Amino acid sequence: MTGAERGSATIWVLGCCALVLLLGYLGVARTQAVLARHRADGAADLAALAAAGQIGLGVDVCGAASELAAANGAAVRSCIVRLAPDGRSGTVRVRVAVTVRLPIAGARTVVASARAGREQVRQAPAG
Repeated sequence: MTGAERGSATIWVLGCCALVLLLGYLGVARTQAVLARHRADGAADLAALAAAGQIGLGVDVCGAASELAAANGAAVRSCIVRLAPDGRSGTVRVRVAVTVRLPIAGARTVVASARAGREQVRQAPAG
């Protein structure tokens, strides 16, 4: 080894360590973003189901969605209720937002939507 090459292995090791740390950081950031998306999807699904369960009961359908979304760390951005003419069945479309704090990228908002419905129960003819 010549005098000019002395210590070059240290530089290579430090460079490789920096690369491994950067890749690890990017992996963690990506995982946090994916988890936030799954959390938003779950909150939207549950909020839509809670709202659909209230159709025909004479209560605030979107209020039920808001309560359940808040319990899951989300906020309802929109709630659209379409009732059937009988008022006892219909569909609900809920859109929720979840705020997540990502390293370096800062706070980001993830939006998800879901739809759920309540069908009218038809009774079989007697006889």
